[in-house]
Parts: sequence; C-alpha cells; structure tokens
Amino acid sequence: MPSSLDYYRLLIDGLWVTIALTLASSAVALAVAFIVGLAGASGSRLLRGLAVCYTGFFRGTSSLVQLFWAFYVLPFFGIDLPAMTVGILVLGLNVGAYSAEVVRGAILAVPRDQHEAALAINLGRWQRLRHVILPQALPLMLPPFGNNIVELLKMTAIVSLITINELTFQAQAIRSATGETLFPYLAILVLYYLLSLGFTAPVKWLEGRLTAHRRGVSRS
Repeated sequence: MPSSLDYYRLLIDGLWVTIALTLASSAVALAVAFIVGLAGASGSRLLRGLAVCYTGFFRGTSSLVQLFWAFYVLPFFGIDLPAMTVGILVLGLNVGAYSAEVVRGAILAVPRDQHEAALAINLGRWQRLRHVILPQALPLMLPPFGNNIVELLKMTAIVSLITINELTFQAQAIRSATGETLFPYLAILVLYYLLSLGFTAPVKWLEGRLTAHRRGVSRS
C-alpha cells in the first residue's frame, strides 16, 4: 500500500496552481475594485447605479453557483472557456465586488474639505483623484484588501469542482490513492496558513510604509 509521502509531488504541483490562481485572481479583483469603486463614488447617477447592480449581483449570489454557471452553462451560449480562465475570472469578479465597496468607502471617507480645497486650486478630476484623494484613501483600503486576499485564497478550493488540480484537489487525490486522511489534510492546512501569511505580508509592508510616510508629512 503506497504512503502519502510517496505522493508529495502532487501537493507541490497543487501548491503552484493555487499560487498562480490566487495571484491572477487578485489582479482581476484589484482592477475590478478600482473601476467599480470609483464608479460607485462618482457624481454620475448612472455609474453609481451600475456599480450598485454589479456589487449587489456578485455579493448576493453564491460563488459556487457562479463558478458552475461560467463552466457548465456558458458553453450552451457558445462561450467555452478553459477551466483555469473560468476560475480566475469568477474568483476575481467575486472578490472584486467586495473590494469595490472598500474603495468606495475609503474615497467617501476622505474629508469633504479636502475635495473642496482641491477644487479651489483648479485641479482637474483626475488630478484631484491622483494627488489628493487616493493618497489619503489608500491607507484606509489596505487592511480590508489584505483580508480579501486571504478570503480569495481560501475560495480557490472550490475550483477543484471544475477539474482544476489545486491543493484541495490533490489532497483528495492522495486520500483516494492511499486511504490516509491525516497527512494530506494536515499538509494543506499548514500550506494554506503559510500562503495566507505570504500573500498578506506585502500588504502589511506597504501599509507600514504609507503610515510612516504620512506621519513624516504631518510632523514636517
């Protein structure tokens, strides 16, 4: 009877798939968060309405159902995407909806007089956003962004249901081949924890840098 240790290569393969999936989905989520979040904080009623519809849909429906829809139903409409592409898009669009609310909330949290001061010195819309609003809103966004990355990492386990060989899929494969449960599931438990530390470390570093910079500016 083979041992779980004989299949450690499967866990390594699954680890790389999980890392790639998390990085690619985080990039999609970040782009969606700023596009939808800025629309939600804009002065346009149409853009705000579209942002509300987007976030309401993705937050109000199951990510598992969205995944099955994208992988099993869309082919009936002639849209047949590879499993990895489906996983990246569904996870990115889903977590992007939550992160969009973070962006919108952080922008609206910037004091009103800062907006008015930027207008008073004749800064354009994008100049106000780049030089006044975002530098103050970004430190507020970073802690929730770190939490959302961890949530995204944990959500990657559901893509095993559409044949992607990520960590959870490989642990189940090892369990089926060996009949052992302790080693494969203990291994992925530790690996998920280490990955969460690795993915949130850059966010915490950037948060510390921005906080130190703001303290330096306020003292000067």
